[in-house]
Amino acid sequence: MSSKPFVPLIDLAAQHAHLRDELLAAVANVIDSTQFVLGEQVSAFEREFATLHGEGLEAVGVNSGTSALHLALLAVGVGEGDEVVTTPYTFLATAEAIRSAGAVPVFVDIDPASNTLDPARVEAAVTQRTKAILPVHIFGQPADMTPLVEIARRSGLAVVEDAAQAHLAEYDGGKVGGIGDVGCFSFYPSKNLGACGEGGLALTRRPELATRLRMLRDWGQSAKSRHEILGFNSRMDGIQAAMLRVKLKRLPSWTELRRSHALAYGELIQERPGLELPGPVSGTKHSYHIYPLCLDQRDAARGFLESAGIGSGVHYPVPVHLLPSWRDHGYRRGDFPVAETLADKELSLPMYPELTRAQIEHVAAAVNELHFDRSDESDQSG
Repeated sequence: MSSKPFVPLIDLAAQHAHLRDELLAAVANVIDSTQFVLGEQVSAFEREFATLHGEGLEAVGVNSGTSALHLALLAVGVGEGDEVVTTPYTFLATAEAIRSAGAVPVFVDIDPASNTLDPARVEAAVTQRTKAILPVHIFGQPADMTPLVEIARRSGLAVVEDAAQAHLAEYDGGKVGGIGDVGCFSFYPSKNLGACGEGGLALTRRPELATRLRMLRDWGQSAKSRHEILGFNSRMDGIQAAMLRVKLKRLPSWTELRRSHALAYGELIQERPGLELPGPVSGTKHSYHIYPLCLDQRDAARGFLESAGIGSGVHYPVPVHLLPSWRDHGYRRGDFPVAETLADKELSLPMYPELTRAQIEHVAAAVNELHFDRSDESDQSG
């Protein structure tokens, strides 16, 4: 077997091969301008990103998706001792941003159809200490925002969207990230829109929140040397913004390619006992940052795919409430059974715009060779 699989889980080299000259020119432009932190490239990227997501939005570029979440929570007033309702099935950064704001994450189980925060369970989790609801558009699948926003409005709560994996995903005809009070995006290199390093962004329709976010990212300054609130060094740098601008104009076509690849997987892979494909969720358009299978005997299946030259991933093998770093919160296995089952069974297939039809067919054929002995989960052959 070659050192590089025939179908890697992600292939950033394939993406950058077509953009190399344009990316290098963008970097050179920033070097010549010497606007390395914030500056015109960041401002231009913010305007272009906001415009792509709808009218009346303002974007605030920051240094990571985690910073976007942290600052968004602070901007809407979350602080020491407050509670924020969220999902345990997410990357750790979602919950850590809540803790960084001084608040307590209150986990609620997920809806098995969408793998996102279950609105039917959220209202019961709201207390007098609750300050915000933080849904996660996991894998690029939008959360069910209408009932979540309704619960928030009835209870006087803010809604902060974690859209780190959901660039250009849609809910009820609108793009996610612009539905709640603040939407938060990550530009980690492997994301649907990835920087060549770290980057993030907060999106809002509320001008007062945009102003506060800009102050929070830059040491609390309203103008140079006017430090009016407690802030942070969370600024986006000019080189990352310039490279993101190169990629942003391609994001719509890349998103459609991801959807086309997902459709092909759905047509070619045989769903059967022991293997479930991600199903359509009414009123939403998935952006397929991840193409997740839910299957029995995951580890053995992953080994078989590797032997066939296919990369795969697991997102996420341990839900947040069961991580060792969260033991002090007192959660136990069995508290959120839907999230725990997904964590035990999820397997991510290769998904990126540059996938070829031959690669997709190779992956599908290998998945179709998997056999599931429901009586002995240790046995897997193909």
